[in-house]
Amino acid sequence: MGDVVAFPAMPAPEPTPEPEPLWREAVGRELRTERQANERTLADVAERAGVSIQYLSEVERGLKEPSSEVLSAVAGALGLGLFDLTSRVARSLGRISGPLALAA
Repeated sequence: MGDVVAFPAMPAPEPTPEPEPLWREAVGRELRTERQANERTLADVAERAGVSIQYLSEVERGLKEPSSEVLSAVAGALGLGLFDLTSRVARSLGRISGPLALAA
């Protein structure tokens, strides 16, 4: 028989960082958190915002990229302004720890 050849050990692969969440996913998560914290139903918020229950559910799950008009309507139905919503989303993404200023 032949000789046994030892191969050099391969270095362990570096762990791949978890991908950054998409904006729509972070917005949806924040909207759902606010809705549930206020013990509101999808149906109630959707009706007040003028969108379908299905669409609001898809927004909350990060499956739809809502327009600024829809975001404003849903945030308003939850008693939030757009600034409040975007501030919360930015903070949830962990990029901003201090005051936040958004330009229009």
